[in-house]
Amino acid sequence: MDGMDHHILSALRARGGGDPRVAAVARTLSRVGEHGALWLTVGLAGAAVDGARRDAWLRGTALTAGAHLVSMGVKRVVRRPRPAHVEPLVRTAGRHSFPSSHATSAATAAVAFGTLGAHFVPPLAAAMCLSRLVVGVHYPSDVLAGAALGALTARLGAPWMRAGSKTPTGNQERA
Repeated sequence: MDGMDHHILSALRARGGGDPRVAAVARTLSRVGEHGALWLTVGLAGAAVDGARRDAWLRGTALTAGAHLVSMGVKRVVRRPRPAHVEPLVRTAGRHSFPSSHATSAATAAVAFGTLGAHFVPPLAAAMCLSRLVVGVHYPSDVLAGAALGALTARLGAPWMRAGSKTPTGNQERA
């Protein structure tokens, strides 16, 4: 698995990181995704503009933050070092690579906010995940594991998100 991880990362980093436009987008996504900031902002904005489903947006935001925290805890246990065979295009908040916390929060947001109609979130989340490879700070398996953790968190939290939310007619849904 390590050999494939190295090979895929090297290829993506060489192709994407070598194009200044792609590298700039990847660096920007990495920055705005730090500590789940982009997704927390999307969730809070959704809660502000969608009063009928405010609780669902806030719960989705809490799931996203919680998944991010869990991924950080897993990193401290696993302690996989970041790739050393490619020059990173960004600085990182920590030394550990597995799982990608950016991918975890992105996938949680994609599933949670996507179910609320924020159809721009899943493709943006996919771009966020890919950006972590382009900037050279994660192996593909880190990103896949983070995305799986995030998607699982959102799926497990879906009943909680729906609890107490209102339907478009304003009636309370039953959990």
